[in-house]
Amino acid sequence: MLAVLMLLTVVLSGCGKSASEPSAAAASANNGDVTLVIGAYSVAKDALGEILPKFQAYWKQKTGQTVTFQESYEASGTQARAIAGGFEADVAVLSLEGDIDKLVKAGLVNKQWKKEAPDNSMITRSIVVLGTRKGNPLGIHSFQDLTRPGVKVLYPNPKTSGGAQWDINAIYGAGLKASERTEGKKDPAAAKAFLEAVHQNIESLDKSGRASMAAFEYGVGDVIVTYENELLARMAKGAAYDLVVPDDTILIENPAAVVDSYVDKHGTRKVAEAFLQYLYTPEAQEIFAQNGFRPVDQTVFNKHKQQYPTPPGLFDIQYLGGWSEVRSTLYSKRGIWYQVLAGI
Repeated sequence: MLAVLMLLTVVLSGCGKSASEPSAAAASANNGDVTLVIGAYSVAKDALGEILPKFQAYWKQKTGQTVTFQESYEASGTQARAIAGGFEADVAVLSLEGDIDKLVKAGLVNKQWKKEAPDNSMITRSIVVLGTRKGNPLGIHSFQDLTRPGVKVLYPNPKTSGGAQWDINAIYGAGLKASERTEGKKDPAAAKAFLEAVHQNIESLDKSGRASMAAFEYGVGDVIVTYENELLARMAKGAAYDLVVPDDTILIENPAAVVDSYVDKHGTRKVAEAFLQYLYTPEAQEIFAQNGFRPVDQTVFNKHKQQYPTPPGLFDIQYLGGWSEVRSTLYSKRGIWYQVLAGI
């Protein structure tokens, strides 16, 4: 229980009730106000920090009701396990579909969650890119360059980080793409060997994408494999990096869902569903775009499309067989990723 409580970071003032009290939100709602608990992955923190106050103002004007937010930011896999284990988030904003599926399996989220919001309940997109020191001193242009002797590579641990799973998927998929060009078909053995060659140069496996980025900022490593939005957001604030878009990389899609069991317990379904829908509004999508995410709203995306080039070999999760296949092939106890870790 203590570990769950420590996950919760109260960011906006005036919360009044602690998330440790299961009836806090319901009690607040009975007084005309409402507390909404957000469990999110770490990379979304900056964008949500701008979106939440705007939703507060929107909801106050629409209903007269004051919304107070309690927020927790962790690596996506860690956050999903915390919610499944009793952290009573009303809304989950996570890195990958598989982490929402963990909440479905725990009986907390409706099995039809992807049908409850636009774009299959994906609120943002991104791609996996490479970040180098300013000027790209090692001449890094592709995932293949990460296999060169002496290149120190950073990406987080896929056991805890959804971002890391995207990173590993991108590298493995780039290996499949290369095998298609040379052999005329996808070769899983060649893709595994490619992933092994990159992992031999790993400098650090951090618990989240945000932690990996922090390590890179402190001077660890030569190249970071990360979300495009993470680098764009840092570079917009003056960070001295170069962003390298590999020709072969993966399209990232980030989901959000109402946690049905907890909103029903707290009496917060109406405001939670409204907040989820608000994430798709042009106002919220513009904030995501300004924080480096690729917006799912096409009009907002078109406004920023020069910032977001489409790599010639871009692929999505379906190229790897979909999430069910990826979880089985790469991340099961005998999967390719764990074989790479074990040197099998």
